[in-house]
Amino acid sequence: MPRPKLTPLHLAVAAALTAFPAISLANDAEDPDNAPIALPAPAPATGQTHVTADNMDGEMNVELKAKGNVVVTRDDQKLESDWLDYYQARNQVKAGDRFRLTRGGDVVTGTTLDYNVATYSGTGMKPVFAMGRPPAPGSREPITMRGDGSQVDFLGQNQYRIYQSKMNSCDPGDEAWYLKSSSTDLDYDRGVGVAHNAWMEFYGVPFLYTPWMDFPLNGNRKSGFLTPTFKGGSGGTEFSLPYYWNIAPNMDATITPRINQKHGNTLSGEFRYLMPDFSGQIYTDQLSNDKTTNTTRYLWSAQHYQNFGHGLTFGLDYNQVSDPNYFTDFGSQTQVASNVNMDRTAWLNYAFGWQGGSANTQLRVQKYQYLSTDQAGAPYARMPQLTFAANQTLPSGFSANLQAEAVRFQHPTLQNGDRFVAYPSVTWSFDKSWGFIRPKLGVHYTQYQLDAYQGQQGRDETRVLPIFSTDAGLYFDRDTDILGRDHLLTLEPRLFYVNIPTKDQNNLPNFDTSVNDFNFAQMFTENRFSGSDRINGANEITTALTSRLIDQQNGLERLRIAFGKRFYFSQQEITLAGTPKQVTDTGNDWMLAISGDLDRAWRLDGNYEYNPDLKATQRYNVQLRYNPEPGKVASVRYRYGLYELLDTDNVTTGTYGPMRQVDVGAMWPIAKRWYAVGRYNYSIIEQKPIEQLGGLEYNDGCWSLRVFRQRYVANATTTKNAWMFQVDFKGLGGLGSGGVDNALRLAIPGYTKTNAR
Repeated sequence: MPRPKLTPLHLAVAAALTAFPAISLANDAEDPDNAPIALPAPAPATGQTHVTADNMDGEMNVELKAKGNVVVTRDDQKLESDWLDYYQARNQVKAGDRFRLTRGGDVVTGTTLDYNVATYSGTGMKPVFAMGRPPAPGSREPITMRGDGSQVDFLGQNQYRIYQSKMNSCDPGDEAWYLKSSSTDLDYDRGVGVAHNAWMEFYGVPFLYTPWMDFPLNGNRKSGFLTPTFKGGSGGTEFSLPYYWNIAPNMDATITPRINQKHGNTLSGEFRYLMPDFSGQIYTDQLSNDKTTNTTRYLWSAQHYQNFGHGLTFGLDYNQVSDPNYFTDFGSQTQVASNVNMDRTAWLNYAFGWQGGSANTQLRVQKYQYLSTDQAGAPYARMPQLTFAANQTLPSGFSANLQAEAVRFQHPTLQNGDRFVAYPSVTWSFDKSWGFIRPKLGVHYTQYQLDAYQGQQGRDETRVLPIFSTDAGLYFDRDTDILGRDHLLTLEPRLFYVNIPTKDQNNLPNFDTSVNDFNFAQMFTENRFSGSDRINGANEITTALTSRLIDQQNGLERLRIAFGKRFYFSQQEITLAGTPKQVTDTGNDWMLAISGDLDRAWRLDGNYEYNPDLKATQRYNVQLRYNPEPGKVASVRYRYGLYELLDTDNVTTGTYGPMRQVDVGAMWPIAKRWYAVGRYNYSIIEQKPIEQLGGLEYNDGCWSLRVFRQRYVANATTTKNAWMFQVDFKGLGGLGSGGVDNALRLAIPGYTKTNAR
């Protein structure tokens, strides 16, 4: 006997009396004067399916047919369609002539749908989709993949497979670029998309094909090829294709083959690891046969940090290149300037404490690869160095401190020797909200054991110097009104006195000492020299006065003015071989500094130093920057120096002379979506540019383009040039030259990517 058909009234009564365990039904009455009937009234429970429609009929526990404005809800799913067949036992639905399926932030529309609402699985035809997800880490916008296809397979709650897909991550209606493929898998559980037989189209023009490619869906790391990069210039035209290997959540590697038409083929590799007790990275570049030199060229760099527990740690920093010209041929401007000495250091550190005190001791070995043919300018190696530092709190505001070291210095051409240093001191601190005073008394003991050198016998030297200093300051402030806004105006006088007997030190070697740059921070230190080979004689007092104007509504330091002068009660007599007297004797100069955010857009920074002995300006620089909003920034800077180190490759034997430079940088919109970027750094004395950079940036919202050309002085005899470009596809990555963003940030103060906002 066939089952009787159920009318809407039968369904309502059955639902009210017996309740369907897996489905609740609602029926919009055919009579427009009657309100829709919804069963049950409360919100559906988890795992319960709720259906509403203009018309419904069917067989209980077997099949439900619904027509007209059909809406099905279950958990985070909502299905809308023109008609629906629902098979309760299997939780299976078939829908058409059109459907709209919403699953969390994902929306898929199409023509027909065969779908299981319990397992989130099924098939839809002619889908149009928008897969929305929360913003990726560090992003301000949510990630949304939009597109269409011939068919979509729903493979689970967060998994899709789309056939003949065409998609991008642009705003609705923006079709600047598309990723097309025969099939694309979107797995939001793993955060990875995989496209098969894929190609990119840019304004309808195919430009990149790959049998498969994967891309991130949520900003997480994943294995796969990264976007290729291109660059050119003096170093040759280069193409590279990096492969990223996500070995584990705490371990990864990047392998990058590079083709360079000038030098040849290079293979680069970077391996990074992060463990609870240790971390580090290893990087290498390998070029088996350079076309220009017919030699093997390489770079190795390794860093490691290890925590053994109980205050014991270990560190390693090792760097080496095949030849002194490596960075000149392959490096950027920053690498050329910063890699004169390739550091190779290993250290073992032990820190421990006790009631009211703590101590730290370190054993270090350090050597350098000096990238110059003149080895006399190479730094000394420390083979090894043992340092010890300790402090102890004493009653009544007193504290005791000890700094000590024992080190063996080695050099390929200069005199070798051992140095022992011990500097015990006692400090009394009196600190209040309105000021402070901190007198300090110590004794600096230094002993040398010098090896025989150039026919001279080995010898021992000792130096003992008492050091007394007092640092004191006051703090005053008052509320004031400027231009109708509340400000805090401060006045902060400070005095620093130091007394060190003058002792001839010309018979002592110079293992690691240089003259510190004279500035406001250095004015309040005991020794004008870095290192321990020279200690200036001193009977002097430093005076300084600082005033700050702080906007109390937003905390901006609108203006800071600082003035300082060091007064000598006895003449300085300690010098350093190879350093001009005009540099060594700048300690009594007048110092003036001014800085502040004049408003949200304008920033001023400047300092001025006057040498009363020479009756001349020693140095000054001033920079004014205007940055009203991201994408709009312009700055101008002028630098002047009477005696500056011009050859930074060799601090010991480098040349000194006057310097006058003007530096202009800007990023500014020039048309809708177009920005100009540029920098011009010019040496007035040499009458030649030090760096020139010019380019354009375009931001279409869905994609952006950055292209520029750079020319800069690498050393006294070499000028290099480079061109770089980068195309960023929103949500998919970039194509072009590596390091574009970093190069622009270094060249233009305040630079920001237009597509980062």
